[in-house]
Amino acid sequence: MPRDQFEFRKQNQLNKNDKSLKHSWDIRIVKLCDKINKLPNYYTTSSCSGRVLLLKDCKEKRDDLFVKVWHDEIKLKEVKKILESIKQKGMFYFKQEPCILHVACKDLESAQKIHDLAKLSGWKRCGIIASNKRFIVELNATSKLEFPIIDKGRILVEDEFLEVVVREGNKRLGRSWEGIKRFEEGVGKL
Repeated sequence: MPRDQFEFRKQNQLNKNDKSLKHSWDIRIVKLCDKINKLPNYYTTSSCSGRVLLLKDCKEKRDDLFVKVWHDEIKLKEVKKILESIKQKGMFYFKQEPCILHVACKDLESAQKIHDLAKLSGWKRCGIIASNKRFIVELNATSKLEFPIIDKGRILVEDEFLEVVVREGNKRLGRSWEGIKRFEEGVGKL
């Protein structure tokens, strides 16, 4: 009897060690991923519930560029303290990134169903990526911030602006987390 390639890839993926910088699931998205992974036609390949980070600008992507990563609400005092501790030269960025989720699907019909459900749940940027091996649905929220915050060892923003950024970053993270909950409620209908 031929091996079910989808089920084989699903089990391989779900048995892999976490390769993320965090080395653990984001608490706010784990229930959604568990629900998806229990469905016969789906499994998650990567996820993030949203995050805020401070990172050094560099042309190549490396783990040592991350100064600080938060997967929870940020506090003004902590952000300011970390910014003041950065003494390196170069450009540093503040980034607030929304949730992202990649779901492997058994067939195009399954991919379309989860894509449509995500759209109905308020996820704005959704797409189906097809290859000769599988269908991947990429789901993204759209709420993000990104701007340079330190240049040549000097903080580029005043405290008043930083207060607004922290408030706005937390608000946008909250919207991502609400989208995860709405999507999680709908996944039971697949």
